[in-house]
Amino acid sequence: MNEATKAGAAATDDPHELNPAERLHLSQALRVAEAIVFASAQPVSEQQIAARIGSAIPVATVMAELRAAYALRGVNLVRVGDGWAFRTAPDLAFMMTRDTVQQRKLSRAALEVLAIIAYHQPVTRAEIEDVRGVETSKGTLDLLLETEWVRMRGRRRTPGRPVTYGTTDAFLDHFGLEELRDLPGMEELKGAGLLAARMPANFSVPLPPADPDALTEDEDALTDIDLEELGLLTPRVTEE
Repeated sequence: MNEATKAGAAATDDPHELNPAERLHLSQALRVAEAIVFASAQPVSEQQIAARIGSAIPVATVMAELRAAYALRGVNLVRVGDGWAFRTAPDLAFMMTRDTVQQRKLSRAALEVLAIIAYHQPVTRAEIEDVRGVETSKGTLDLLLETEWVRMRGRRRTPGRPVTYGTTDAFLDHFGLEELRDLPGMEELKGAGLLAARMPANFSVPLPPADPDALTEDEDALTDIDLEELGLLTPRVTEE
């Protein structure tokens, strides 16, 4: 039995059968949730879906049922971070490849920085340089911010209050990950040839945070003043 079939079976084998009224509520909730996700260009959060379908049926039940319904179709319902989106089934993705030239490819330096941010987040520019062993240009970080795979999270509570960086849901979506814990582990990285077969005994792949949106104890949230300073918010003009 493949993963899609197991997913469908798991969601439909409900020991507590719904009564006719509950089944009607679920049917309507499924239609509403399907329409919301289909109409959105970005992954839709469960909070947004819950606000539209009401509280008669738990949102988790609705999405599990809808996911099972699309498990064996050409389009699958997938989780992206804390949201949901429709995506081409993985086994058919090769048929959807467009014959277009990618205008900008990430350099080796940018890929290294992206990997460090993904595994070490929240991380500052100085911490990135410490891992890489070389200086990281502002242009590399700017490029990653432009791709919207990386975001400024906050400021570290250390002298100079350096900016901390982390990944976004767009990063998860692009690389087909439901959450950061789905990032490849050491054995997978070795199998892909991205790590040497023999590594130092004390080497380990960092574990990404369980909740990438939660600030750590040594992080402060970005304020409007910070955003103005970083060029992310237009400075307010005070009237004389």
